[in-house]
Amino acid sequence: MLEQIRAFLSGLRGDDKTSGPDTSDSDVAAAALFFHVIGADGVVDPAEARALKDMISEEYADSEASKKALIEAGAQAERESVDLYAFTSVLNRSLEPDAKVHFIELLWRLAYADGYRHELEDHVVWRIADLMGVSSRERVLARQRALKDAGISEEGDTGDES
Repeated sequence: MLEQIRAFLSGLRGDDKTSGPDTSDSDVAAAALFFHVIGADGVVDPAEARALKDMISEEYADSEASKKALIEAGAQAERESVDLYAFTSVLNRSLEPDAKVHFIELLWRLAYADGYRHELEDHVVWRIADLMGVSSRERVLARQRALKDAGISEEGDTGDES
């Protein structure tokens, strides 16, 4: 009886590890935000999905198994999320200022993976940057670097951010 009460209380606190991904893990939080950005416009382009997988391989996973697990955990965490703060607060605790700017640049790279930036993707990246304390200047510079890396001219950009 006492064990059932403990299990019930653990479930209320979120201590039950079988209930979902560990959103206190910074890699899961990052992956969830990646999914949030590429899904912001309602369409996950194959190029965006491929870029997300490549980015997780390059930046977060050291094996194919860990990449697959992180992708699944990130996707599930994003589906179950109610706001961005749950993820950005985890990243705020674990990332240094330069790493935060790098993370915002990664988000821009995902937003540009399909060749243009949709205004909803723009808004999501802006909001994440704001929640992470990345200045407007750093956010714009990160966007410009992502544009350059994607080979997209500033004039070809469909977003309205200056």
